[in-house]
Amino acid sequence: MLDGESKKMRGRAVSGKVIFILCVASFLGGSIFTSRTWSRQEEYNQQVDKDGQVSTVKVPYHSEKPAYVATDEFDHKRKLVERKPLDIMEEVARTHQAIRSLDKTVSTLEMELAVARTSQAARAELSLEKPSNQSLRKVFVVIGINTAFSSKKRRDSLRETWMPRGDKLKKLETEKGIVVRFVIGHSATPGGVLDRAIDAENAEHKDFLRLNHVEGYHELSTKTRLYFSTVMSIWDADFYVKVDDDVHLNLGMLASTLARYRTKPRIYIGCMKSGPVLSQKGVKYHEPEFWKFGEEGNKYFRHATGQLYAISKDLAAYISINAPILHRYANEDVSLGAWLIGLEVEHIDDRSMCCGTPPDCEWKTQAGNVCVASFDWSCSGICKSIDRMKDVHNTCGEGDDAVWNVEL
Repeated sequence: MLDGESKKMRGRAVSGKVIFILCVASFLGGSIFTSRTWSRQEEYNQQVDKDGQVSTVKVPYHSEKPAYVATDEFDHKRKLVERKPLDIMEEVARTHQAIRSLDKTVSTLEMELAVARTSQAARAELSLEKPSNQSLRKVFVVIGINTAFSSKKRRDSLRETWMPRGDKLKKLETEKGIVVRFVIGHSATPGGVLDRAIDAENAEHKDFLRLNHVEGYHELSTKTRLYFSTVMSIWDADFYVKVDDDVHLNLGMLASTLARYRTKPRIYIGCMKSGPVLSQKGVKYHEPEFWKFGEEGNKYFRHATGQLYAISKDLAAYISINAPILHRYANEDVSLGAWLIGLEVEHIDDRSMCCGTPPDCEWKTQAGNVCVASFDWSCSGICKSIDRMKDVHNTCGEGDDAVWNVEL
């Protein structure tokens, strides 16, 4: 029964003669169609002579040149094929460079648009230092010196060494585009004796940036986040720097170092480190959220040490825009590293930004390798900085005229 049904389904076989006839017919049909196609192209080949007269010219199929007049698009493609490989690679390279330039331009415009939308609110909510007009002040770098209410002697030690004072401070800003300010918030009792002391000090020196922030050691991550948001609303700078008030800084070396990266986007520069995550309570730099970093004994991801670091404008804008949702860890340098770790950021490890105090920075200066910054790792700053800052400056300083000679 099944064999009978199978025979019916197979049908009748086609003979070899029929297949041969079909093949011949297909070949002849294709030849006729091809012949007509080339004939039509011969009929429409035209040339224009020197007098502007148009004449029809038949070009034989076996001519050395193509048997039809190419369209503009085909002619362009033919020229590309006939070019030398080197010319093609040069054009590809130029196209790639143009695409990269356009991508950077679009990214910059998007960031500037976002900053513009938030800057008006930021001026009112975040900063007590207002610009004289609605437009942002264009500068090269803003250097914020993190300080506290109890650190007046530290501030005076900087004013007497590497930080310009009075008219020189203003001249540095107007002529070189380098802004230097002590950064501090407010006490838990606004208008109290601590705030009045800072107000009096600022009236004398005019070198403070006040934040709408309650000071406290365990609030450094919040202060850092607010610092970048605030300076973004006042100055339009290429770079924003944070430095501690017990660190010796050579302004000229810092400016020349940053200038090398002026044309690059998303720059994060400092002395990169990866210290241990301290889970034990009561120790300095204890991390309450240690469990987020894996097993006990693990290290943090690579980030710039907190004594000194700099970020480019686009990264500061990112922090300013996303400030409300940026998580804060116990240590402010870890927090900054966490905010940037998931972005397309270039981490630059510059060891001249963390030289030791003499004899380390002294030897490097004598060798012609002047340091950007000097401090003692054991003290997370210069040990006994109030007493030693002048000695470090005299030994490792770049000279008072160095910053004025930097080409920006």
